[in-house]
Amino acid sequence: MNPPFDVPFVLAWFIIWCKIMLHEEEPRGFNPKFEAAGCLVENDGRILLLLRRDDKPEGSTWGLPSGTVESGETPVSAMLRELEEETGIRIQGPSMSYYRKVFVRYPEYDFLYHIFHVKLEGKGNVRINPDEHVGFKWVDPAEASGLPLIQDLDSCIRMFFSI
Repeated sequence: MNPPFDVPFVLAWFIIWCKIMLHEEEPRGFNPKFEAAGCLVENDGRILLLLRRDDKPEGSTWGLPSGTVESGETPVSAMLRELEEETGIRIQGPSMSYYRKVFVRYPEYDFLYHIFHVKLEGKGNVRINPDEHVGFKWVDPAEASGLPLIQDLDSCIRMFFSI
């Protein structure tokens, strides 16, 4: 007896659905273990991506300047700190805009991710922190998905740039 649906098609969609970990609305039973912040640093239509060291979680992948919101910090102050620590870029809070928060659900834990955006005048003097990253590049947002990105970064980029 054949099932009333295409098993490979349903299975493929189930696998894709299970891999979606970024949610725009708070999922039922969401229990965040921490908060993190990331910033889309833009210059001349390109965004700054940092290459994670291979010995770091999700190593050898490209990501945004980002990090954990520490105790006593606001997401804004955490993002300003992380941006300077990871890239040497120092900006004033008002020049950075808050885009939104998203809810991230991994099999092991949940967390809140605050997304920021800043447009730079000139590419600045990017100095990566060698304890965390081994390289950086400026890329067109539409081309970023062709790179090995950290989990769900492609979703954040598509969401922000409407691509």
